[in-house]
Amino acid sequence: MDQSGVLLWVKAEPFIVGTLQVPPPSKFSLHYLRKISTYVRTRATEGAYPRLYWSTWRHIACGKLQLAKDLAWLYFEIFDSLSVRTPEERLEWSEVLSNCMSEDEVEKQRNQLSVDTLRFLLFLYIQQLNKVSLRTSLIGEEWPSPRNRSQSPDLTEKSNCHNKNWNDYSHQAFVWDHLSDLLELLLDPEQLTASFHSTHSSLVSQEAVVALSFLIEGTVSRARKIYPLHELALWQPLHAESGFSKISKTFSFYKLEAWLRSCLTGNPFGTSSCLKSGKKLAWAHQVEGTTKRAKIACNTHVAPRMHGMVVMSQVYKQTLAKSSDTLVGAHVKIHRCNESFIYLLSPLRSVTIEKCRNSTFVLGPVETTLHLHNCDNVKVIAVCHRLSISSTTDCIFHILTPTRPLILSGNQTVTFAPFHTHYPMLEDHMARTGLATVPNYWDNPMVVCRENSDTSVFRLLPPCEFYVFIIPFEMEGDTTEIPGGLPFAYQKALGQREQKIQIWQKTVKEARLTKDQRKQFQVLVENKFYEWLINTGHRQQLDSLVPPAAGSKQAAG
Repeated sequence: MDQSGVLLWVKAEPFIVGTLQVPPPSKFSLHYLRKISTYVRTRATEGAYPRLYWSTWRHIACGKLQLAKDLAWLYFEIFDSLSVRTPEERLEWSEVLSNCMSEDEVEKQRNQLSVDTLRFLLFLYIQQLNKVSLRTSLIGEEWPSPRNRSQSPDLTEKSNCHNKNWNDYSHQAFVWDHLSDLLELLLDPEQLTASFHSTHSSLVSQEAVVALSFLIEGTVSRARKIYPLHELALWQPLHAESGFSKISKTFSFYKLEAWLRSCLTGNPFGTSSCLKSGKKLAWAHQVEGTTKRAKIACNTHVAPRMHGMVVMSQVYKQTLAKSSDTLVGAHVKIHRCNESFIYLLSPLRSVTIEKCRNSTFVLGPVETTLHLHNCDNVKVIAVCHRLSISSTTDCIFHILTPTRPLILSGNQTVTFAPFHTHYPMLEDHMARTGLATVPNYWDNPMVVCRENSDTSVFRLLPPCEFYVFIIPFEMEGDTTEIPGGLPFAYQKALGQREQKIQIWQKTVKEARLTKDQRKQFQVLVENKFYEWLINTGHRQQLDSLVPPAAGSKQAAG
């Protein structure tokens, strides 16, 4: 390493996937988190430190912070899903849960789970990213800062919690503004004053800096390799700057903080960098008569694993279908798409769909979170680890998920339905993302923001309205049916419909029509079918499957 230029930046994933898009519980304030930080260290022998077990967190969250058990589990599970695990380990956990016969058995299994205590405290603290402050609502921007001047046009709208998760300027500003608090949260209790503050002589443990690597990583100039924060901070030539003492094996609080501030810069793999200097993809074509310009950018040609990103904006009135290495393991943001059918048939890391209208999205398995915000009349078909929705209207979700779908604020007429499609590589992609067919909680959503006591914000699709969805593309692969099958009531409804078709065919056959009558009859049926295609809007879907004229063809990714 060449020590001349250490660059540090705030990682995107903890914010994109880890911060729930709702204001956090009031008890996640710094005051309470400091208390927890001290408490866990005094309970080290009781499963609280250095690893925090679910049973201990449940006791803290429900007993001391007055959180509902479901909410306590939600935050624990979101953090746990961010930890590095092999797909096999994730599938194993799904199998353990699917074999549980009661809530007590599930609880018994959960009691064996633990997370890194200090990282979990940081995770709880960054939930403040989406805290609504009175000052913000009055003047708009929460952090007036020169860093915000160069924001991309897509992200300059009034800062609100739903674009902060994807806005790397917000991530950087949040860590910069709260760096002292984040470090103090990680200090051993004896390094703090009675009012939980650091002093000029406070020392930061190596464990604390390892924990801070949850949020910060970096590189050294001219090196392509990315290092976790603690590896750079502990690197011999940097000891004088980072404040590390070989004798005490600790860091000086003030030197460490000053070094972090001097090295913090923009995330080279963040959304703004992806939009500004990412590779532009010609996946969409320009629709005649529209001024809207589809923009698709990615950084996957330069980004290391877990840092890949694809941002797609303003795809309008078309079918876009991709199964591409560019998408594998990427964080995908789909923004302002309208009257389109979008198929992204690759294993994905996370997906955010924002401000889209009258469109259908068919996704490959999503390893972490699939989040929708401010969408109208959208259909989403996906296998995902978690679904969360906010400010949606008339949307339908055909999903297969091992966690309860999260209904956040501002939703109207949400419909949940069973996952109802397949493509040849689907089961292979599910195995790669560690997603199994059971347990499946598609029909048991959790209302996280109960704006009123009205539970009718969602419904389950009645079986009589249910049809399977056919993906109209040929691909290599072994999957030939819907993984896990369909729930009995829906399978039965399909069977009854199939029976009606057979009766109809038999009736036509037995009518013994003449050749001319058959022709006439066929014209009548085709006219009725055409009418139905137009009335239901399916005509556009079929038309958009016809490849565009030469010169505007979708490019391979």
